[in-house]
Amino acid sequence: MTDPRGFLKAPRESAPRRPVEVRIRDWREVYEEMSTESLRTQAGRCMDCGIPFCHNGCPLGNLIPEWNDLAWRDDWADAIERLHATNNFPEFTGKVCPAPCESACVLGIGDDPVTIKMVEAAIADRAWDEGLVQPKPPTRLTGKTVAVVGSGPAGLAAAQQLTRAGHTVAVYERDDAPGGLMRYGIPEFKMETRYLERRIAQMRAEGTRFRCGVEVGADITAEELRERYDAVLLAVGATARRELDVPGRELAGVVQAMDYLPHGNRTARDATYVPAITAEGKDVVIIGGGDTGADCYGTAIRQGARSITQIDINPQAPTDRPEHDPWPVHARVLRLSSAHEEGGERAYALNTVELVGDGAGSIAEIVVVEGTRVERVFTPTAGTERHLPAQLVILALGFTGPERSPLLAGLGVELDARGGLVRDEDYMTRVPGVFVAGDAGRGQSLVVWAIAEGRAAAAGIDAYLTGATELPFPIPPSARPLAV
Repeated sequence: MTDPRGFLKAPRESAPRRPVEVRIRDWREVYEEMSTESLRTQAGRCMDCGIPFCHNGCPLGNLIPEWNDLAWRDDWADAIERLHATNNFPEFTGKVCPAPCESACVLGIGDDPVTIKMVEAAIADRAWDEGLVQPKPPTRLTGKTVAVVGSGPAGLAAAQQLTRAGHTVAVYERDDAPGGLMRYGIPEFKMETRYLERRIAQMRAEGTRFRCGVEVGADITAEELRERYDAVLLAVGATARRELDVPGRELAGVVQAMDYLPHGNRTARDATYVPAITAEGKDVVIIGGGDTGADCYGTAIRQGARSITQIDINPQAPTDRPEHDPWPVHARVLRLSSAHEEGGERAYALNTVELVGDGAGSIAEIVVVEGTRVERVFTPTAGTERHLPAQLVILALGFTGPERSPLLAGLGVELDARGGLVRDEDYMTRVPGVFVAGDAGRGQSLVVWAIAEGRAAAAGIDAYLTGATELPFPIPPSARPLAV
């Protein structure tokens, strides 16, 4: 264990954020580095709790007490080995995961939980800086081939596991570069692309092949894919956007979040890029109170929006853990994104009733009403209607499942009642040799779940191709989050 009195001697301390007036002028990550001594102190708060519920809170089953102890002992080489034992990309989860493990931390029952997420990211960064992360190509090839469709965290995790198991893996991505929403959805100020790029480079060195700019189902048909490969993994995500069914939706300047965010990503990487959609000089209203909405919020600030309002149909969450969310579940409490420190306004218990144009076909204002929402039914309060100026309205309402595409139709896979792809306990669809991992089967979820499902699906594919597998199988697809 770590320091047996660490949690008694040291309070919880998070990595400091760069000053607001500085960070909104660039696209770099908002967090500053902590000293090694501070990190070791925070890792030393991990207590000898007997039953580490953090394991259960983490979909990957990360060995959190073990690598906390190793970080506290200044043994970074063994710490990254224990971290990589369950997680292919700890720097991804260490930067963008909402940390359900921290909600499950035993110390959190009566004190502030251990800063698990921060220590995880620090171990990964330290390992890369010290050259402790190297390619691990397979020692032999099986002669089997696998196509992975989609290069988000689920597809990347599965591809790395399968390549290391000796299969020849090709990852297909319709965008111009691999990464999925990690590249063109997560803003640079949350996770810089260099972290993704170095993992892609590692995977290429291990033998994984990437086929970018390819629309599977069009540029290559489903039939051709089945003929070329012994197995296919669908890691296409849940990218069918939820729509806003109100008058005025057709107005120019009303856009989906995932049509808006990639422009911020491209601007951050290329100072000469001219975004087709920008918040500069505009009153911006973001409809949707989740993480995607917060990502749009921070992007609009950096683009120079005149004003920003993020509206949520739900009431404001409490600041402390409510009784109906007891430990160790992930408490639904008010969370302050770094973007929310930077300006603008958040508004709750508001429903959009109309989008009003300027007479020339563009959005001019949004009409909202206050009310209460119970079991997804919103009841407006009479006399509370108000108008908000808006020249840009961003819809961050979530996703309903994978896009209905020629690929899915050509493969003959089935959808369940929630809109996800049907698969069995080995992650295989009802079409032999076709597997599903990540949001395409689970529905819109977290990066940590995507990585876990990618690893599990890889084990299922390996067993299908060879008759057995030594790859870890962290979770069955029927598992549902305890904490999120």
